Amino acid sequence: MNSSPKASAKEDISYTQSYFSKMITTARSPLKIDVKDAVTGLVGGTVSILLLAILTQLTSSPWLMAPFGASCVLAFGLWNAPLSQPRNIIGGHLVATLVGLTIYHLFGNNPYTLGIGVGLAIFFMMLTKTTHPPAGADPIVVILGASSWNYIINPVLIGSIVIVIVALLINNVRSNRSYPTYWI
Repeated sequence: MNSSPKASAKEDISYTQSYFSKMITTARSPLKIDVKDAVTGLVGGTVSILLLAILTQLTSSPWLMAPFGASCVLAFGLWNAPLSQPRNIIGGHLVATLVGLTIYHLFGNNPYTLGIGVGLAIFFMMLTKTTHPPAGADPIVVILGASSWNYIINPVLIGSIVIVIVALLINNVRSNRSYPTYWI
């Protein structure tokens, strides 16, 4: 059935208004300020990145990459969130880096490979239940850095394991925390 142009225009306006009205809210952030949580984040993030930076300096091998800073925010600041669990930290970085390396070694470095790399990393992390937002940056790091296949071991695998070990040690010092919430 064909609708009149006038009816179609009204439907388009109605859809557009409905679409943009979803972006208007009066809600406030549910996040609470907790100094003990902030201190735990300070200590955990500092220890994790300091360890990886010292290992990089001592061995002249890369143990550190920028997305690990964001992983620390989740591991210590939002320690009980599903995306902060060991499976997600380690698995997310592995999956996203593997995608980035594959895209780079097949198609090189260009705007398309950067976009497709991030999109596919999200896709595969979601399918493998390893979604970890900081890992979404891994394909960009890998492609722009023209990384070799070894990058998946060091810094990615070893670095993410170091963060998880520090998260296990630091988070469980607090009596009200039990990390991880789950392993698998």
